[in-house]
Parts: sequence; C-alpha cells; structure tokens
Amino acid sequence: MQYLRNKYAITLVVAILVLGVSILVASKRNRTIDTPSMTQEIVAEVRLQPFEKHQQLGKSLEGRSLDVYSYGSGSKHLVFVGGMHGGYEWNSVLLAYQMMDYIKENPSFVPEGVTVSIVPVANPDGLYKVIKKNGRFTMRDVPDEVLAHGTGRFNARNVDLNRNFDCKWKPESTWQNKIVSAGTKAFSEPEAVAIRDYVLATKPVSVIFWHSKANAVYAAECHKGVLPRALDVMNAYANASGYKAVTSFDAYAVSGDAESWLASIGIPSVTVELATHENVELKKNIAGVSALITYFSTVTK
Repeated sequence: MQYLRNKYAITLVVAILVLGVSILVASKRNRTIDTPSMTQEIVAEVRLQPFEKHQQLGKSLEGRSLDVYSYGSGSKHLVFVGGMHGGYEWNSVLLAYQMMDYIKENPSFVPEGVTVSIVPVANPDGLYKVIKKNGRFTMRDVPDEVLAHGTGRFNARNVDLNRNFDCKWKPESTWQNKIVSAGTKAFSEPEAVAIRDYVLATKPVSVIFWHSKANAVYAAECHKGVLPRALDVMNAYANASGYKAVTSFDAYAVSGDAESWLASIGIPSVTVELATHENVELKKNIAGVSALITYFSTVTK
C-alpha cells in the first residue's frame, strides 16, 4: 500500500509539473503572438488612414455643401473645379469624382512638392436639379430622358455662376445666344464667394475648370491679356490630353467668368471643355493632369 501511495504521489507531482510547464510555454507563446499582432493592427490602421484631406468651402443658396478634397502637401498647389454649371454639365462633376478615386488608388500620382485639390461641384443646387441627389453619384443616377437645354446650369437664384466673378462684370451677360443673369454684383452668389475665398487663402499656382462641351482647352485673359504661364498650362494639358488648344475664347462675348478673374489677380487658369455632355473622358484628363503636375514640378517660379 505504501508503494502505491508513493507511486500516486510521484505521478501527481509529475502531472503538476507538466501542467505548470505547459502554462508557462503557452503564456510565452501568447506573448510572442500578441506583440506582432498588435503591431500589425497598428500598421494596418495607419495604412487605412485616407490619402485625402477634406474641407468645406461654404454652402450653396439652398444649403448644400461646397467641398474641396486635397492630396499631397507640396507647395506647388494645383486646383481643379468641376460642375460650375451644375446638372447641365454633370459629366464634369463625375470626372472630378473619378479623378479623386484615381488619385487615391494611385497616391504616387501626386509627387512630393505638389498638392492637388479638387472641388468636384461648384454648383451643387444646379446639379441636384438634374441628378436629384446630394454628393457623389454614378451614371445610374443620370436621367435617361432628354432634358431641356440648359437644365441645371444656373444656381438657385437663376444666376450663371461663371458670370458672377470680378472681371469685366456686368449684371447681364451672354451664354450662346441667350442673355443670362450675372447676379446683382460681382460675387453676389455664395458659390462664387466660396471659390474666391479659397483661392485667395491658398494662392494656387494654377486653377483648372472642367466644363463641357467644346472639345478644347482655353487660356484665360482679363484686362492685361493672356498670362504667359496660362499659355504653358493650356499647351501642356492640351498636348497630353488630345484636346485642341485655343488661346482665347471668341465664340461669343463673355464677362465675369471665373478664369478671367483669376487671370486678373495673376493666377494662370484654363478651361478644359470635354467633347460631349455625356462622357467623362477620364483617361484623357488623367493625362492632362499628369502633364500639369510634371510641368509645375519642374518650373522654379
């Protein structure tokens, strides 16, 4: 009996020792696993941080947000604006959103030393009139029916925003063969004020507006004519994208447009006109934007 008791005691001690070693090994193993796991989680969280800075510039007459999205942090600041004419030129807005997606998917597209900012829609009320949706949309949201000519072009006060800026401004201006309202004074409309204040605050090296449809790139001018740098911007974008380069818009008289106001304060600006009102032409415009990034990455002043 004594022999059996000793045998059981020894077995119990061995079992306790084995259990203790197992717990110790498991504890060490868990610590070894936990540390890199936590590190991996932190790294993953950092990688998930959006390559995008968002700022609200202001609100439209009907209270819709005017936003700008920025990529990069360099001193060479390029600004692109879509949707000045709202729903009438909805494809310029969709182009802006698709360009934003492309940059986020390809962050190296914006090199060190450059910042690219995109205002996807400068006239959200006009866009809503056609798309019936705030913020982002897709081709599925675009109505199939043929809209009346000019639907959604103006803001909620029926002002053509691209006639409300301070270069040769007058209360009435023209669009094609039509007389349009340019507001009660230059910058009478909150949408134009939002663009103006952002430009004055950030002082970009160039501002590019996406419009449709003329299948061309136009340089802007005001009282002192076309800025030499605006010609460089026009040619760089046109050569890369395949759009026709046009030194001066002369199809009809225009007053109070945003591009000309920018020229008046010394900021080179161009209008990029898509070929139709229905297509986004993303690849052509990626090439154009890339050409401008390359150009401003190399110029010293």
